[in-house]
Amino acid sequence: MAYSLGLTLYHLAARREASPSGPRPARPAGRLLWLHAPGVDAARPLAELGARLAAEEGHPVLVTCPEPCPPLPGLIWQPPPPETQAEVRAFLDHWHPEIGVFAEGELRPALLHEAHERGVDLMLVDGRAPHFLRGRDGWWPGLMRGLLGQFSHILTLDEPAARAFRRAGGLLSAVKVAGRMEERSAALPCTEAERAALARLLATRPVWLAACLPEAEEDAVIAAHRAALRLAHRLLLIVVPHDPARTRPLAERMQAEQGWTVACRASDEEPDPETEVYIVENAAELGLWYRLAPVTYLGGSLSASGCQRDPMEGAALGSALIHGPKSGAHGAGLARLHGARAAVAVASGAELAEALSDLLAPDRAARLAQQAWVVASDGAEVTDRVIALICRLLDERR
Repeated sequence: MAYSLGLTLYHLAARREASPSGPRPARPAGRLLWLHAPGVDAARPLAELGARLAAEEGHPVLVTCPEPCPPLPGLIWQPPPPETQAEVRAFLDHWHPEIGVFAEGELRPALLHEAHERGVDLMLVDGRAPHFLRGRDGWWPGLMRGLLGQFSHILTLDEPAARAFRRAGGLLSAVKVAGRMEERSAALPCTEAERAALARLLATRPVWLAACLPEAEEDAVIAAHRAALRLAHRLLLIVVPHDPARTRPLAERMQAEQGWTVACRASDEEPDPETEVYIVENAAELGLWYRLAPVTYLGGSLSASGCQRDPMEGAALGSALIHGPKSGAHGAGLARLHGARAAVAVASGAELAEALSDLLAPDRAARLAQQAWVVASDGAEVTDRVIALICRLLDERR
């Protein structure tokens, strides 16, 4: 009774917020699987799950997310329908999914109720805490408990998350602690022959990388390199500017103000033994430099622009990471790294210099890089478990 009242009140409120959805691509043939992410961070492990389901099981996969996501071949990406009865019915009439997998804990009552009424098997993965769609929270009696009771499996990140789902109404038989699903590898490619040649050229020199460095942070990186050179006079700084146009002005500045020997990749120069700074204008080559630099500073994280690169890129390739307080679009990834003590946070240019000096010790950098690699590569067993559950549900529906 309470659930029906809560759902009715929710639908009445939704009528004032109706907005039509856009056109949809044709539905592919086959037993379609539907994955829903509340945001880009949650979409990453779902994209890996979807790619594996498409490749290993041969099923078409629809991924819905309200935020724009990088397209992945083999998956259908769509925004979710607006939370009105008419729109969710049109969405389900078109796609006819057999299984719906929701991430983290966002609940869309209109969509979930209609899917359950049509016999769609519902699962929840990477569960953090149950909550209604942002902007639609309110007093809906019995609604959350009723919706959570419709999920046959609720797989949470940890025990505190499991307790939150049980208290909110998840079935005791459904709620299980599973951990985090894996994400698609963030490891960027490079040419192995070139990496090997540069590794021989650099030999045993200590190296650090400033990845996608904005102009606003050049002073901090210059000061950190100057301080670190006092401890390791053979230290090489590799800079990938955020703006490639800064390559020549930055090289001239470092030469004029610091007296450093600077080489530029754009001029076909190499980092010979006398080179103290090597400037690379092409961010597409970061996969090469992450592999060669035991320590990386994530550019943009000290200034208002925010961290410019996914921290998992460097973590996946064995570079110890330093970053400032501005996470940009990568807050979730940095939080995961910090939870595993796999990155060093600094609040200022002075702290950047201190952190760099500390990580010049090879054992310290290697330990941090190993912890970061574990974070970047974990979750495969959880994804295997989710795939097995989905396959079992599909078999039971035959």
